[in-house]
Amino acid sequence: MRQDAATLPPLSALAADPSAIAIRPLSPWARAWNLALVRRGMLLILLALVWQVYGWLADNPLMFPTFSDTGVAFYEGMVHGTLLRKAWTSIEVLLMGYGIGSVIALLLAGFAASTRIGEDLLATLTAMFNPLPAIALLPLALLWFGLGTPSLLFVLVHAVLWPLALNASAGFAAVPETLRMAGRNYGLSGWRYIVLILFPAAFPAILTGLKVGWAFAWRTLIAAELVFGVAAGSGGLGWFIFENKNRLETPTVFAGLATVIIIGLLVKGLVFQTLERRTVRKWGMQR
Repeated sequence: MRQDAATLPPLSALAADPSAIAIRPLSPWARAWNLALVRRGMLLILLALVWQVYGWLADNPLMFPTFSDTGVAFYEGMVHGTLLRKAWTSIEVLLMGYGIGSVIALLLAGFAASTRIGEDLLATLTAMFNPLPAIALLPLALLWFGLGTPSLLFVLVHAVLWPLALNASAGFAAVPETLRMAGRNYGLSGWRYIVLILFPAAFPAILTGLKVGWAFAWRTLIAAELVFGVAAGSGGLGWFIFENKNRLETPTVFAGLATVIIIGLLVKGLVFQTLERRTVRKWGMQR
């Protein structure tokens, strides 16, 4: 019900006595709802309930197991099976490929930011290779490096390199001219100019490229392991999913897919969001 303006206290009274403004505290439910973690957790619970109900209605565990069956398979795979070891195998290979690709991408973007020939080189290479799916390089990887970790690293570097290089280069190009002039006035040039001036100013774009490169690398790794997945004598998560598909262990296949999703959520929530909070948001460069 709308309160009449005549019944409201005058502004002069509010200014003289701020306590005249009654502030109603939020209820525990409202405070909890303001937390993104709570809202997203409720969405996940809702999706799990929909999954469970659909599995009951389908009544075909071979084609679509229920959420509870998948949970049991996940627990068994983590505690008594090989799921944890397979996940760690994939993460080890991913970190190596992601690190190599990130270093090459930043060096290439820095070279493009400092010289005209570097800019032409980056533009030409990204136009050629960025549209090429990393998974399409699997035949060449097998031919050149054989069955094992080097082949996986080859496709991972390709998956990370181009999106990160493009984002870093765009971030360098968007650095304000005032910052560039300040760096030159201090006598900075070459790589010192890039590291001390361009890199901090372009960090939001670089961070976006790191996130995109991570997503591309993670899904490329799982797809590659599904095809030839043995790395250093043991398969990763993709190979785990492929093996259990052949055994018609559908709940275990879903458990492997759930592990892929959980690792992706953990990296996004614990690594990239923490990095954003401690850097670009703390610096006032991003909301």
